[in-house]
Amino acid sequence: MPMKLATRHAAPGIVVFEIAGRVSMGDDCTLLDSEVERHIQKNENRVIFDMAAVNHVDSAVIGQIVKSLTRLKRSGGALRLCGIHGMVEGVLKMTQLYEVLSIYPTSAEATENFTLPPKPA
Repeated sequence: MPMKLATRHAAPGIVVFEIAGRVSMGDDCTLLDSEVERHIQKNENRVIFDMAAVNHVDSAVIGQIVKSLTRLKRSGGALRLCGIHGMVEGVLKMTQLYEVLSIYPTSAEATENFTLPPKPA
């Protein structure tokens, strides 16, 4: 099944990307990249990738996750992952990203305690 992507707001300024299916290089990474950028432009820079329905990722997707993390941090935000399991969990552990990323069991838990962005001066 090709990747499906839906976005929703978990709370003000917190966006959940509900990702499903097989996620791979090319169009999937381009879509994730443009969606992250679109939300950064709207000052919605606290993002959760809900990957509970993802059954496969390739190395390009791992790179896209790191790129998204870097861009969100640079904009003063953060990236959290949730619903990691199976092959995706194995890849994140093998690449040591499991140690670097903020990973939660569910999107509700990922939403809790998100650091509030600093108030503009």
